[in-house]
Amino acid sequence: MDPSTIPKNHHSFLPIFVLCCCLILPFVNTSNLDYNKLVYNHCKNQTSNDHPTESLSPILSALFQELSKQSSKSKFFVTSTGDEKMALSGLFQCRGDLSNQDCYSCVNKLPELSNSLCGQSLPARVQLSGCSIRYQADGVVQTSQFQLLHSACSGENGLIGFQEKRDAAFSAVQECILSGQGFCDETCDSIHVMAQCDGILGVCDCGECVNTAVEIAREECGYSVSGEIYLDGCFITYSYQTNGFSGDWDEGSSSGKLVAIVIGGIALIFDKSKTRFQLNHGFHHCCGSNDN
Repeated sequence: MDPSTIPKNHHSFLPIFVLCCCLILPFVNTSNLDYNKLVYNHCKNQTSNDHPTESLSPILSALFQELSKQSSKSKFFVTSTGDEKMALSGLFQCRGDLSNQDCYSCVNKLPELSNSLCGQSLPARVQLSGCSIRYQADGVVQTSQFQLLHSACSGENGLIGFQEKRDAAFSAVQECILSGQGFCDETCDSIHVMAQCDGILGVCDCGECVNTAVEIAREECGYSVSGEIYLDGCFITYSYQTNGFSGDWDEGSSSGKLVAIVIGGIALIFDKSKTRFQLNHGFHHCCGSNDN
């Protein structure tokens, strides 16, 4: 993350350790990841006799066609369609690092997948690793943007110092989000973290959503070397790059333990004792205090 892109009033909140470790590591190319992998789907059967299948099918088809068409030139789009009996609203969103072509390819897989997984259910939501689609009947009350929709943590745990390194990467992404970017992709000391908010969220709501996702990841995933948290309004994913110390070192090696402890100690000094306070202080400074 280029510090010149961060507003001046945020520099005091960026921990030195986070800034240094993120700048010296190469950018991780995420475009090669499998963006068509199914993450989760939510299908709630709220159809009724007022909206029979024969009247819903052409409306869904028209909605899918419009979303598909727009995905060739946009990574986020909201629309609605319907007739005198029923109207549907829907949106798609692609991950911020996808090209227009990849976004189009990803979104075009969603209609068939949604029909297969959800049928005529409303509301419906299908999340792939690279894009998502959701739609519902007009007038349905929106759920909380902080509602947890999906979480997963790996069964493999990191060694000494891993959690502090991961928290430093989390902090870098939280700072990036506060700078006004709706999508952030950071790698700090072999920990790769991505975060993205719905295109309809403002900076403060986005920051609060990502902060919530980070706290859930800390609580649910513990020392897991990878994890993913999807809330209604945002998501974060993190993974450990295997060229570091997690699984490659012999636990009986004194040099391996020593380096892990030293690195972990530095991360602890600059991250765990200061980063969370400074990030929280920076968030409230920008967005005002909203104590829960």
